[in-house]
Amino acid sequence: MFTLIHYPLCPFSRSIRLALAECEVDVRFEQEKPWDWNAGFLEINPAGILPVLKVSAGTAICGVYAISEYLADTGLDEAGDARAFAFFPGDETERAEIRRLVDWFHNKFDSEVSSYLIGEKLHRRFDAGTGGAPDMELVRAGQANLRYHLSYIEHLMEARNWLAGEHLSFADFAAAAHLSCIDYLGDVPWSEAEGAKGWYARIKSRPSFRTLLTDRVPGLRPPDEYADPDF
Repeated sequence: MFTLIHYPLCPFSRSIRLALAECEVDVRFEQEKPWDWNAGFLEINPAGILPVLKVSAGTAICGVYAISEYLADTGLDEAGDARAFAFFPGDETERAEIRRLVDWFHNKFDSEVSSYLIGEKLHRRFDAGTGGAPDMELVRAGQANLRYHLSYIEHLMEARNWLAGEHLSFADFAAAAHLSCIDYLGDVPWSEAEGAKGWYARIKSRPSFRTLLTDRVPGLRPPDEYADPDF
């Protein structure tokens, strides 16, 4: 059985949790706070970033890119049956577009939105070393950047069934993972982005999303509509 080292409101971890759930892979979970310095965790992943997937004794796959590619390459469950979910479906060009969008959300969206909002509203709140009130200038920057990214999602969905094309892919889970964390903080202006909201509602209604909607961070309550698939 796999073990995933994660944090509930880490978007990189959430994208892997969604993919593992879609693959119906049995997995145990260990939590690691991304703002803590943990020597034991650094021995497993010297980069100090989440998530980490332990696949066997002494073997750990570190980071969202490596884990998603590993799961795509293995492609079989523990019984040897092919998984129903394809991380990167399609031909070479279609798979390249999926990887472009995975990079968009795990890199560009993260640096322009998630790192500001999650960093200021969550990490700063619980990090004893840098704790205190959030920097509202950074919060406002993240909120403004979020509107740009929602517009881009709407642009993609004008001509596509899913973000990268006709098929559900890891690009959808990368995007939904980040938005779900921001949604937990109550910062997604869904009323301004009906097209993006419709796409997210489809993702949010999938069985793989149910465990994410039960996540709670002590001392930080999400909006009531966070857990409602019909928001």
